Amino acid sequence: MKRISATSTLGLAALALAWAGAAGAAETIKIGVNEPLTGAVAASGNYVTDGARIAADEINAKGGLLGKKVELVIDDNKSNPTEAVAVAEKLIVRDKVPVMMGAWSSTYTLAVMPKLMEYGVPMVVETSSSGKITVSGNPWIFRISPTSEMEARAFSGLADKFGIKKADFLVVNNDWGRGAGAAFAKMLKGKGIAVGVTETMDAGAQDLSAQLAKIKASGADTVFLTTGVEQITLVLKQAKALGIKARIITTGGSSAPNQLIAQAGSAANGSYHILFFAPWFPQSAPNPGVAQHFVDEWNKRGLNFAGLTEGFRGYDGIMTIAAGIRAAGKAEPDAIRKALWGVHVKGVNGNISFIKQGPAGKESGQNVPNVYVVEIKGGKVILPKL
Repeated sequence: MKRISATSTLGLAALALAWAGAAGAAETIKIGVNEPLTGAVAASGNYVTDGARIAADEINAKGGLLGKKVELVIDDNKSNPTEAVAVAEKLIVRDKVPVMMGAWSSTYTLAVMPKLMEYGVPMVVETSSSGKITVSGNPWIFRISPTSEMEARAFSGLADKFGIKKADFLVVNNDWGRGAGAAFAKMLKGKGIAVGVTETMDAGAQDLSAQLAKIKASGADTVFLTTGVEQITLVLKQAKALGIKARIITTGGSSAPNQLIAQAGSAANGSYHILFFAPWFPQSAPNPGVAQHFVDEWNKRGLNFAGLTEGFRGYDGIMTIAAGIRAAGKAEPDAIRKALWGVHVKGVNGNISFIKQGPAGKESGQNVPNVYVVEIKGGKVILPKL
């Protein structure tokens, strides 16, 4: 059995006292934001951060939290797990944030999680989908995004409507991509659908011709693609150049279809995208008033419409944290953690609350989000007729 030394215990106690003192004296309530603002998935991280700013501004316009203004402490994890850990420690130790949101990629989030345990600080996970995140026994994690298993389960009913007979996979070689590929393959096999090749690619890879050649030779009618929007653009263009006829379905909700239309052009036509918010159709959201308000505010700020499918995550994440702080009645880490279990937030994606996942006594919080499928047809985003 691992023992905690007296020194470690005193260190945690000192840190808790520092937070308590900082919370009492501070003129603002700080919320850490750990996102990829540069690097391979920078577009997505910046969109999430834009959504977070909208939420903070809205909270402050209504009087803030507990009589204080919300201050987002935003830091760049540079699309790198090592940097994500450094950012988390900096936010906790130097900036004294009592709670944070992050860290986009499953790989970054998994890397950060030991620091949350070490310092006892909760984090609302806005994007990451790896199943490992909420079953590893980390009680400081509260995820509002779906797991890959949830996403695959939600898509299961559509697999028959698509008429899928055989599927291949092209996934980014990290926890997110591999986890999504495994979850969707398991779902398809359970329905008696053949699974062909699974190809991986590094997050920064530009030439995917070798992987796509193997997929073309496989002869599947469908390719499930999991990666960031920048790489999805490359895959669509290169698949068209190679004459691949299989339908392409992206997973993970990070495809930003409007950006694909702008950057991939006609190569995006005929592709399908699993999303967790469809901003073209806010009236179809469970909370249409909230969804329309967010879209209107995003547009009023002149932000890229393509970013709405990621930006809502930041908005919902900060609104969830704010609800936890209000319920806690103080901006202290353990109080916020306990309060998050009871929050009920009307989010852009839908209603947010947490179920327990993981080992008894060390459960993480997991929301059950909504899932949408859209199609790009004729350079426009539509709801497919299935």
